[in-house]
Amino acid sequence: MDSRQIAQSRPWLAVGQEITDLLGRIDADAFARLVQAFDDPDQRWFFSGQGRSGLVAQMGAMRLMHLGRAVHFVGEASAPSLRRGDALLIISGSGETPVSTGFARIAKAEGAKVVALTHKPAGTLAGIADVTLHVPVEKSQQFGGSLFEQSCLILLDSIVLFMAQQIADAHRLMLHRHTNLQ
Repeated sequence: MDSRQIAQSRPWLAVGQEITDLLGRIDADAFARLVQAFDDPDQRWFFSGQGRSGLVAQMGAMRLMHLGRAVHFVGEASAPSLRRGDALLIISGSGETPVSTGFARIAKAEGAKVVALTHKPAGTLAGIADVTLHVPVEKSQQFGGSLFEQSCLILLDSIVLFMAQQIADAHRLMLHRHTNLQ
């Protein structure tokens, strides 16, 4: 059965295969640099992205909070100002979104570290960022940036998994920080 037939009869397998293929092309050294960016447990993190990339950034920020890190989503009413020593993670497929590149420039001017997940490693955002993970989307049967966004979520969850493995009884601690107002 070719990919078109799979997409018609079992679309979930087609989506899964696209994600698997993309994740197989992630540069392991670049991923290691991304994980290393989270080394300081006392560093404050700010997450940002526009549209669906922003939803993925919110999910990543939540998981980092579950690990016990100080994390904020840019634009939330309770997010403080970003300053020297802080870090900003931005998810932007194009790496050219004006709001995202503007936030990256502000963060750099304040002396914060900028981390980017993008599928344009030569884009404006990557040029500003201290650490960039290239998410190599080439083509997709899915609409819009779905493959990029799905892969970014898995990559952020992979960072959390790696970090959790370094913490004794991580799942219990994370569950304790999980919301109980739902």
